[in-house]
Amino acid sequence: MPTQTANEETRLSFWLHVRAFAVPPSMIEAATARRLAGDWAAACTAAHIDPDVDLRSLARTRGADLAARIRADLRHLAPDLLRWHMPRIAPRGLLRPGLTITLARYGVADGDDGRPVHLVARTPPAWADAGQRISLALWDGSHREGFAPGHPHPHPHPDPRFRLDLHPHLWDARRAAELRTRSGADRPPSEDDPATAPALPAVLPQGHGCAVDRWAAEAAVLLRAEGRPTGSGAAPGPRTAAAVAVRLGARRWLHVDVDPGTDATRPGPPVLRNAVASTGRHALPVLPDAATWVLPDLELLRSGAVEADRLHPLVASALVPGRAPAGPSGVRDEAGQPRLVDCRGARHRIGLVDGVLAALDHGPAEIRREELLAELTGTPLPCLQAIDRAHRSPESLTDVRERLRHGDITGALAVVEGLLGADARLRSGALRDELEAAAQRRIAYGLFRAGLSGPGQVAPDRRRPRERRSHPRHVRFH
Repeated sequence: MPTQTANEETRLSFWLHVRAFAVPPSMIEAATARRLAGDWAAACTAAHIDPDVDLRSLARTRGADLAARIRADLRHLAPDLLRWHMPRIAPRGLLRPGLTITLARYGVADGDDGRPVHLVARTPPAWADAGQRISLALWDGSHREGFAPGHPHPHPHPDPRFRLDLHPHLWDARRAAELRTRSGADRPPSEDDPATAPALPAVLPQGHGCAVDRWAAEAAVLLRAEGRPTGSGAAPGPRTAAAVAVRLGARRWLHVDVDPGTDATRPGPPVLRNAVASTGRHALPVLPDAATWVLPDLELLRSGAVEADRLHPLVASALVPGRAPAGPSGVRDEAGQPRLVDCRGARHRIGLVDGVLAALDHGPAEIRREELLAELTGTPLPCLQAIDRAHRSPESLTDVRERLRHGDITGALAVVEGLLGADARLRSGALRDELEAAAQRRIAYGLFRAGLSGPGQVAPDRRRPRERRSHPRHVRFH
């Protein structure tokens, strides 16, 4: 993906924004505690993931062995880690809508109907993405399953481009340490890497952010999973090259030949041989996005944009071995820090008193007199004007808005309470509008989950803001 996009955001600034708001420390802390306690369903709830998996029904229809395998994987699922690595779109870094992603694929057992079972993660369509919820479900291709009976998901089939069954280290706590090797963090980037075939750099855009040094190894993993380690129908041999399709953008593909290097006559790691630009994937296996692009956290660390303690603890421990990341920091509390205001030639303080933002350097009688003057269309004290501005459109409104967009209602309310106090009554203005809009969007998502609403049935005031694009196809990050 090119470093510069249509909205002039760089990959680093985009992912810095995502890491700041998408998965708050409080969510990581709560989900981790519940996962370690053995309650996988509660861990999913803490990470805003709705588990739609009925293991008892599965045991009756597909057998106890399959249900036991899926239950074991769910117990080690780190839902906060899954949310950390989910595909996102620009410019806000929200979850890619309407997506079905395979997390694990379970083979067919004797007596089954021939359809393998997939454990999948699904994101709702863009019109119902309030709260940035994710659902877990089982999919076997038998029918158009969705979030609710009679209300199918827009894309129920797993998308091969975003599959994570070949990358369990991105969601399974047991294998999180593999991230260091699979991301290429165990060796520094090198322009002389043998995996970069001479023809390859010429077809890649400048500042592409592609994990070219990992393509050969990841392609070998993909081809083995597809059951064709030596390519499509080719006879195996020492010089046989397998081919995969790599998506770089809209109608921008590469057909990459890979020498698996696994036979007796040519031992060694896989090597890229050639790459040809194309406008389509044709019948080739698609290299997943998780293997196509450099891991964003690795880019952030190498550029010095973040420290390890700002990453997810499992990611930090894998990318920076031996360094124990700091615990979740939560939202900064400003309640005990009065702010200064220039008020009629003096510096006055405003701060929280009994859970409400108040002018600390004015007596009750003066405050009542000034409030009465304001009701009579007079000009109140600058201290009272500052308090009114804080209620209507505070300086931290951007932080509140971004937390609400990413579903962090707890964090957004903590910022508001730290600014205005827990007992403050919100006045009309931008802050109140944002909180009311977030509540209305949550209602739209609830109706979608219940199968009671569709994209054409949402009330006008519940539709997403005009700045949100219904098809964010041309401004996105992978």
